[in-house]
Amino acid sequence: MSNFWTSSIGKKVVMSLSGLFLITFLCVHLALNLLLIFDNSGELFNQGAHFMATNPLIKVVEPVLAIGFIIHIIWASVLTLQNQKARPVKYNKRNQSQNATWASRNMFIIGGLVLIFLAIHLYNFWWNIKFPSLSFVEMGSVQVNGVEMENTYAMVAGLFKESIVYCVIYIIGAIFLGLHLTHGFWSAFQSIGFSNDLWRKRLEWVAYLFAFIFAVGFSIIPLYFIAGLGN
Repeated sequence: MSNFWTSSIGKKVVMSLSGLFLITFLCVHLALNLLLIFDNSGELFNQGAHFMATNPLIKVVEPVLAIGFIIHIIWASVLTLQNQKARPVKYNKRNQSQNATWASRNMFIIGGLVLIFLAIHLYNFWWNIKFPSLSFVEMGSVQVNGVEMENTYAMVAGLFKESIVYCVIYIIGAIFLGLHLTHGFWSAFQSIGFSNDLWRKRLEWVAYLFAFIFAVGFSIIPLYFIAGLGN
């Protein structure tokens, strides 16, 4: 069994499972972020952010999530290097375009760009929420239904409203995330056994649907504030 996890197939399975776990997190993250545009008062988003910051289960999941990211990045890097060594002579570009999509041929590059965006995103939000004295906007606190909590909405909305550069970076990051998922989603299921042609066609459609939802869903948020619709 130990040989399986160190084999190329085992690494693909681990990378696939970690990727699917991260997609689950993205669904929760997008749902929370969309509260920014569904409630101009910021109360819903503040409640959601407060729940995510104080719920004991979330506190347990947070380090697991970080480990999932690290595993996914490491195995993706290892497998890419192994594939490059096993295939020293590049395929003819015409054959590549016929046999695979642009996203699938550039998954490592797209993944690297998503990682850069993630680092910027974590610095601007997660870091500043954890260390509010260093935040872009002094959050302060608000009372929501009698509960005192950090005014996370003020910080997030403030950055989107005051930095067009970050809004553009955020939108580009959302697009790259969508491109990453167009191949990553169905190939993850393929690695864990859903590899016949029937399942592949179905999962490819679901992958494009997920990619569209995430790319558009995350992009709508900065566009909403750029348009001056947020408080």
